[in-house]
Amino acid sequence: MVAMTIDIHAHHHPLAYLDALAPLVGRELRGRWTGREDTDEAASVARRIEMMDQAGVAIQVLSPMAGLAPYGADPTAAARAASMVNDAYAELVAAQPERFLAFASLPLPHMDASLEELERAYDELGVVGVNLHISVLDRSVAEDEFVPLYEELDRRRAVVFYHPCGNSICSPMIADYGLAAAVGTSLEDATIGLHLIAKRLPARFPGITFVIPHFGGPLPMLLPRLDNQFGAASNDLPEPPSVTARRFYYDTVGHGSAAALACAHAAFGADHLVCGSDYPVLNRYETYDQTINWIGEAGLPEADVEQILVRTGRSILGLSGSETGTTGSG
Repeated sequence: MVAMTIDIHAHHHPLAYLDALAPLVGRELRGRWTGREDTDEAASVARRIEMMDQAGVAIQVLSPMAGLAPYGADPTAAARAASMVNDAYAELVAAQPERFLAFASLPLPHMDASLEELERAYDELGVVGVNLHISVLDRSVAEDEFVPLYEELDRRRAVVFYHPCGNSICSPMIADYGLAAAVGTSLEDATIGLHLIAKRLPARFPGITFVIPHFGGPLPMLLPRLDNQFGAASNDLPEPPSVTARRFYYDTVGHGSAAALACAHAAFGADHLVCGSDYPVLNRYETYDQTINWIGEAGLPEADVEQILVRTGRSILGLSGSETGTTGSG
């Protein structure tokens, strides 16, 4: 199999970044990560590339996993961690430009520092978009305080890739039952989609490409209900919620659920689904090859499988060529 697939949802945690992040999360991280498949240790990177080759993946787009974004109350520590992770990603991309691209991380909620880091990440480091965890210090990233960031992202016609932060949507009914990962993350996915709709952010910032992970959680099952019970006229929306939801893109991290894929495919169409793996999270349950290529075994038309695995990602990221990470001029 020729490596062509774009994996838009892959995690990477350089060890120096984990050290910089420790003051923000309040615990030591390096010891838990050393020897894992998602660090910048040489053996870890080599294993990652070997798995990519086996799965037919040309490119992974890198971002930090839940709870490991450089967010925190201390602006100095957040800015230091954000610059460190962006520099480390840029170093790997420069060393392996045909295999890796990166989303920028920002030191939220500190807006001036985030805008400065965004400019540096785009203009000096060559990122292909921005990763936003779905909430910052338990505040949705769709809140008005983040509008200056969306204004700049709109000006740059940026790709924004969202990711859960692992806070169980601030609900003890999720957290106290140990369901933060199994259910809470999917509820975070749906929640950010709903917040974007309610705040009219896609209409206000049409230059942004919004990407929501994990099929949008339960969002594809809710479209008719949203139109009925969160209607456009009664909520000052420019269009029915289902129409806006279909403007977003959604990655395919679904733990191999053919039912979830069928639902999202019916709701959004193959051209709004993009391959994602959540690497290396699912490696504890299945091989990376299985995480990627179950899409081709779920009964979708062959053309739709190619659209999801190859074409949607290249379109979103503006890539040219069939096997490299070279960006197009447009």
